[in-house]
Amino acid sequence: MPALGNRYWVDSLEEEDLAFLKRFVLLSGSLKDLAEAYGVSYPTLRLRLDRLIQKIRILDDQKIEDRYERLLRAQFADGKIEAATFKQLLSAYRQQNQQKQKGCE
Repeated sequence: MPALGNRYWVDSLEEEDLAFLKRFVLLSGSLKDLAEAYGVSYPTLRLRLDRLIQKIRILDDQKIEDRYERLLRAQFADGKIEAATFKQLLSAYRQQNQQKQKGCE
């Protein structure tokens, strides 16, 4: 389990995500009540929560050391980047990093 002092994932969330989490906690974690509060269906709310969970996992993942890659993955998990675009951006970024590393050798 990551150290309690690691607040990177919290600090990286958007205000909208933090407001969602706050409302979720204040409603005692009731997805039904949260869906009603937002005026959306349960499946819509569940999708939003699942995306937020994935985003937090990515932001908190200590194996992803590169800040840009972590943020790119979080944007993808949040549904802001389509799969094909995500793959292209990640591939291009990794190729660029490999070329930089070869130039430093």
